[in-house]
Amino acid sequence: MLLVLSDEYKEHLAFLPKVDPAVVFEFGRIAVEFLKRGINAKVYEGAARKLGFPITTVQHGVEGLMFLLTESSKLMISDVDFKDSVMVLGFSTELNEILLQLYVENHNTIRSTLTQLAPSLPSYHNLEWRLDVQLGSRSMRQQVVPMVTMLLHLTTGDADNRRCLLRTNPSTLLHLISALEAALASMKNNHARRILRNIK
Repeated sequence: MLLVLSDEYKEHLAFLPKVDPAVVFEFGRIAVEFLKRGINAKVYEGAARKLGFPITTVQHGVEGLMFLLTESSKLMISDVDFKDSVMVLGFSTELNEILLQLYVENHNTIRSTLTQLAPSLPSYHNLEWRLDVQLGSRSMRQQVVPMVTMLLHLTTGDADNRRCLLRTNPSTLLHLISALEAALASMKNNHARRILRNIK
């Protein structure tokens, strides 16, 4: 699988051939550090002063490199595919080798950092439900008004439990069930399987 970069990121990465290979390595280190600890504007200022380039040019170069490394790591691109993806940019063989080395050395670190940054979504733990039926009232003696009450227990990553109370009528519940069944069925088609393989 080849990584396809937008014109904007190609423009950002076009800055890399203008600097020394050692600087490209340093930019790669900065990009990985920024992923772990967040962006530091002072680093951009210092690098721009040393290189004699505008701050925005240096910032775009590092961000372009960060995008290249993170997207390649997310998609788990092989070394050969990464090399082919970078070759399209028209860089020198030496620069392509440097970028490949940066990817090979850092892709495991980047993947673990990205998994730590992913939000921990609540997951299903238990469900309690009750069916209430109103058979009559003062104004209407003969009526049937069913309501389904559900208490959904959820757990988050830090073992914290949450509860959600839901009330609905049976027809809405049936519609919800059919929509969820359709979503599950769509997960079995080839396109969805391909996407899931790439996510993992």
